[in-house]
Amino acid sequence: MDKMNGRNDRKRKNSLTLDLIRKDFKKNYFAYLLIIPVLAWYIIFCYGPMWGITIAFKNYKPLLGFAASKWVGLKYFEEFFTGPYFFRTIKNTLMLNVWGLAFGFTSPILLALLLNEVRGKVFKKTVQTITYMPHFISLVVIAGMIHIFTQSGGIITQVVDFITGTEHSSLLGYSKMFRPIYTFSGIWQNVGWDSIIYLSAMSSIDPGLYEAAEIDGAGRLRKMWHITLPQIRPTIIILFIFAVGGLMGSSHEKIILLYNSLTYDTADVIASYVYRRGLQEASYSFATAVGLVSAVINFILLWATNKIAKKYSEISIW
Repeated sequence: MDKMNGRNDRKRKNSLTLDLIRKDFKKNYFAYLLIIPVLAWYIIFCYGPMWGITIAFKNYKPLLGFAASKWVGLKYFEEFFTGPYFFRTIKNTLMLNVWGLAFGFTSPILLALLLNEVRGKVFKKTVQTITYMPHFISLVVIAGMIHIFTQSGGIITQVVDFITGTEHSSLLGYSKMFRPIYTFSGIWQNVGWDSIIYLSAMSSIDPGLYEAAEIDGAGRLRKMWHITLPQIRPTIIILFIFAVGGLMGSSHEKIILLYNSLTYDTADVIASYVYRRGLQEASYSFATAVGLVSAVINFILLWATNKIAKKYSEISIW
């Protein structure tokens, strides 16, 4: 009898749920219709192409297609793990992104904190406009500017020569210079744009908190440390989780535009390696296998960082 009553209760609950869904759909059908193009876009362009992952396990031949290509199992994964470029690409990818986390992730926070303390509206808007502008410049133009600035006699090369007391030809010809050039040019390009979200979070802070702190004798630095940073901490943590989740991904377009055979030791990352093997050498299956490894590592990093953040700060993505 108890089992029968339990089943009947579940049926009633399911029936009520379906009725509520039908009523809600009838009431808000237009809003549901607006979702259809978004769902279609994700299905066609995001989930549909995932079928292509199967070529990582096949000796893919474009003329044969996905289904007819020969199944080879984990051959290309083993080739990557035992290949001569495995450690180099993994190391370079991690190093470039760790540099990005250390400098590129913290720079927008620092800029937002400083702009939040500026009282002159004209000066504040001027600084914001100047720092936003590089974000809207084409990446190809940015790469061209970097090549000009770092060539022999370029402004950055002259500064480096003055500091080190030595003469350099094009700085992009030195492998040890690639990481700082890539990282700090990225900061210059995105620091203003990335600071917008932190400024938005700061705009929602209750002014009464600052007034109370002033009454207690707190200066600007103390207010920044004890009020502003704690109030925007959820935003920082969420963005940090996403940043760590993309630790194995790099802006391969920029790297390909900047690197050369002289800087492969520090510049060749997983994405650029996939580009060379997949497009230039037409090794589609191998490139897909390498890309899949990178995606799996990114997912593990995202999951682990999210779990740690949830445990210690109770802030997480899910």
